[in-house]
Amino acid sequence: MTPLTAKLLHALCMIAWWAIRRPFERKSKRNVLVTDAMDLRETLLLGISLTGLGVVPAIYIVTGFPAALDQVFSPLRATAGLLVFVAALALFHATHKALGRNWSVTLAVRQDHALVTGGVYRFVRHPMYSAFWLWAIAQALTLQNWLAGPAGLIGFGTLYLLRVGREEALMRRTFGAAWDAYAARTPRVIPFLPPPRGA
Repeated sequence: MTPLTAKLLHALCMIAWWAIRRPFERKSKRNVLVTDAMDLRETLLLGISLTGLGVVPAIYIVTGFPAALDQVFSPLRATAGLLVFVAALALFHATHKALGRNWSVTLAVRQDHALVTGGVYRFVRHPMYSAFWLWAIAQALTLQNWLAGPAGLIGFGTLYLLRVGREEALMRRTFGAAWDAYAARTPRVIPFLPPPRGA
């Protein structure tokens, strides 16, 4: 494993992410929205996350900028990162499959929206966020640069911290007691951890 190979394989995983999501994006446009919380805050958060997980690493992969912030390359660390990214993609696909027509890139409720608690949702309430956390960790391991590596953790971490509570409030308003019961028994993003009280 060389730095160039690690960059190219990371880029391939980014393309695979897009290939997984694209069919679900097209299908979701046919579903009628009942509630859509897409506002300036949501737009900014999505932009910050995209910058950290997409724009910054893409610039680094294509141009090498900023090479002055490169770390000493570890092939073992890069390999571990790519394995984590593959796990993220598998979880990402399983999450889309479980959600089906309920999926949306924004905080939205669709007509005939169902509370999904099966598939990967048996283990965590937000497996999509779990997949993005894995991607961000993979990026930090594979792109061994002090800017490009942690950019995903910072970008997606910002979105997660400022969005997950709002999303859960929307689910509580939509599904009421069913959501509360599900949240009480299912951890947020890390499987097999007991959910905190009031989560």
